[in-house]
Amino acid sequence: MLLARSKRRGISLHPRPSVTRCVGALITLGIALLPQHAWAATGLDGATMRWPYALPFGGLLLSIALGPLLFPKFWHHHYGKIAAAWSLLALGSLVWFVGGMVTLAAFLHAMLAEYLGFIVLLFSLYVVAGGILISGDIKGTPAANTGILALGTLMASVVGTTGAAMILIRPLIRANRARRYNAHIVVFFIILVANVGGALSPLGDPPLFVGFLHGVDFFWTTRTIWFQTAIVAGLLLAIFVVVDVWRFRREPLFAGVGPAEPLRIRGLINLPLIAAIVASLLASAMWKPGIAFDILGTKLELESLARNVLLLAIAALSVWLTPDEHRQANGFTWEPIREVAKLFAAIFVAIIPVLAMLDAGHHGAFAWLLSAVTAPDGAPREVAYFWFTGLMSAFLDNAPTYLLFFELAGGDPQVLMGELSGTLASISMGAVYMGALTYIGNAPNFMVSSIASESGIEMPSFFGYLLRAGAVLIPLFLLLTLLPVAPILRWH
Repeated sequence: MLLARSKRRGISLHPRPSVTRCVGALITLGIALLPQHAWAATGLDGATMRWPYALPFGGLLLSIALGPLLFPKFWHHHYGKIAAAWSLLALGSLVWFVGGMVTLAAFLHAMLAEYLGFIVLLFSLYVVAGGILISGDIKGTPAANTGILALGTLMASVVGTTGAAMILIRPLIRANRARRYNAHIVVFFIILVANVGGALSPLGDPPLFVGFLHGVDFFWTTRTIWFQTAIVAGLLLAIFVVVDVWRFRREPLFAGVGPAEPLRIRGLINLPLIAAIVASLLASAMWKPGIAFDILGTKLELESLARNVLLLAIAALSVWLTPDEHRQANGFTWEPIREVAKLFAAIFVAIIPVLAMLDAGHHGAFAWLLSAVTAPDGAPREVAYFWFTGLMSAFLDNAPTYLLFFELAGGDPQVLMGELSGTLASISMGAVYMGALTYIGNAPNFMVSSIASESGIEMPSFFGYLLRAGAVLIPLFLLLTLLPVAPILRWH
């Protein structure tokens, strides 16, 4: 087997002082950012917990899945309250189980170690990329759509899946606004640009950045899984061409309309700002001053504080330096990032007991799941690592899922890049590729879906998207695991 070898509301931009106050508030929050640490530091013992503590997280996922489908108006106005209720239920169960101080320590760890760094990076990329306006009369033909998807897939490992998605999703939507059938275009965009394309560098997707912070070489994934990623991306683009041509032929009135306005890119000041975001991520991983602050077992490291303050400053510069009309022409609103911030804050809280139980390994309630990735002789099962990392990444956040299986495989980056390179490759591909299976597998998925819905595209429901993405992706993933070893497909 192959694996045996080797994630509309209007905007008011005119009053810059209000934006400055908003960014200032985020900077205040940003000083509490840090990289990931073990859950044990909080004193939360997952080995003594049982599966009912995962029910609030399951309820939250069901609410996200069914709310927009069953009661869309109520959900749109109250999704933040519903998500908060589930997270409070999760915290309440922890207070009853371990007491207030341990729960507070676990909550601070989730917010400071996991959520804030995650949302500040997304916020900065969303703001900066939203200032880049690609204008012109692009017609949503299969050739043009394929070109945009291919460009975004290539960009994703350089500017991140969020950056590439935010730069290209609005031009793609404008190009296909006149088409009757256009939801499938956004679905493939999420799969390719917001997920698969980010598999080749730590800048591409948060799980790989977590690996970089834990000692994996910056270009390791580029060297190791570039061919597998090229095969998966190439097959996905080929499938997209077939689907889009079929849909396009059913829209004869749209075909044959020529371009009227030349293509232009404005807001170019944001390109060096994106480069500055990339540089700040690299610098924070390489600069280790050895200064940290401890808050109830969670360490705040100076390099992380500096990185996130810098990210927020870059976002503020983008708002200040980009003409307001560029964002307005882009259809830029704060609602997508607001929705992501609220829902993922609840996810990061409700997932606390789930991650604690998983972190307990073979002593926890999910021992049956984790034991599946290890053979009786202790050797890792690479196929199992790929599928379990991937499927859990689709429903949990893919960054902590990557870290969980990274540690389960030993946590030594030199060993994982050497004799266990197939295991690390399986974890990396599973976390990145299968983040595309659901809207919550990777944060850009939800953001792109929200932008598309605000723009009038009828996006599929949570389960509708899952079925569509699964129908396309699962056969490709089975190909990676079941195809007999052949010269054109190998790990090394």
